[in-house]
Amino acid sequence: MAVNLDKPQTWKADVVQSVDMYNQWFMTFAPKAFRDTRVQTTKMVQLALKRTSNLTDVSAAAFRRHPDILPTLRMSTCPPIAVDRIVGLSGASKNLVKNLEEGKLPPRMDPAEMTTQLDLLGDIIEKMADTDIFVWLGRKEPATPEEIERAATIVADRLCGAKANPIIRNAQEKRQLSYMADWLSKRGYKKLSDDHGFSFDTMPPGTYSFRLNVTVGDQNGDKAINIPVDAVIMRKTAKKGDFPLLVEAKSAGDFTNTNKRRKEEAQKVTQLRAKYGPSIEFILFLCGYFNPGYLGYEASEGIDWVWEHRIDDLAKFQL
Repeated sequence: MAVNLDKPQTWKADVVQSVDMYNQWFMTFAPKAFRDTRVQTTKMVQLALKRTSNLTDVSAAAFRRHPDILPTLRMSTCPPIAVDRIVGLSGASKNLVKNLEEGKLPPRMDPAEMTTQLDLLGDIIEKMADTDIFVWLGRKEPATPEEIERAATIVADRLCGAKANPIIRNAQEKRQLSYMADWLSKRGYKKLSDDHGFSFDTMPPGTYSFRLNVTVGDQNGDKAINIPVDAVIMRKTAKKGDFPLLVEAKSAGDFTNTNKRRKEEAQKVTQLRAKYGPSIEFILFLCGYFNPGYLGYEASEGIDWVWEHRIDDLAKFQL
C-alpha cells in the first residue's frame, strides 16, 4: 500500500514543512558541526606542518613517511591547488596522486620513479606555498608557535570550506538515524550490535541495523556487489523468508543537488528488485529540499517515502 507516493495533492505542503524543518536544524546545529570538524582539521594541519618542518622540507621522504599530508599541502599554496591541477603542474601520475589523496602509497609503483614523482610534487608545493600565511618562509628566523597556529587555522578553514557540504550532510544523516532509532525503540524494536553477523534477510524479527550492506548484482547483472543501506528494519511480524524494510535517509540543503542525484535511488532499487524480486521494499526518509519534481521522479520508479516531520508514517509500513 502506498503511503506518500500516490498523494501528489499533499506534496507541496510537505515540501514547505520539510524545508522549514531542515533550515531550523541548520541554523541551530550546523555551525557546531562545522566548528567541531574545524578543530579536528586544525590539529591535522598542525601535524602535517610538523612532518614537513613547517613547509621547509616537502620531500619524497616526507611523503613516504606520511602519504596522507597531500590534501593539507594542496590547501597551503597560493592559490589552493585542486587534485587534477597538481597532476598537471607537477607531471606526477594520476595514480600516485589518487593514492596519496587516500593516505597511502601505490603498492606496485617502481620505487625510483615514485621518489622522482614525489619530489616533483614537493617542488610544486614549496614553490607555490602561500607566504602570506606561512610568513616564516624565506626568512632566517624559524616559525613561532603563534604563527604556526594561525597558519594551521587558515588552512583548516580552506579544507573545511572545500568539504562543507559533506560535513553538514554527515551531521544531518547522523541526526536522522538517531531520530529513527528513538522512534523504533519506543515501539519495542532492538538495535543489533555493529558486529551482529546477520545478513539483511536473516535478521531476527523486531530488530534493526544501520548502514548494513546488501548484496546485489552490478548494472549488467554479471558481478555481485554490496550496496550500503542506511536503515534495515525487520518487522516484528516477519516470518522466515520475509525481507526487511530498507530505508535510505536523505537530507538536502538546496533543490538543485537533489535533482542531480535523484537517479541514484532509482538505480539502487532496480538492482534490489533484479536480485530479490518485486517484494523487496525500499523507501526514503526525507528532510529538506525535495521538490515535487524530485518526488514525482521517485514515485514513477515506485519508490515511496516518509517525511521526517511526519515520522509516524513509518507505522503505515507495518512497523
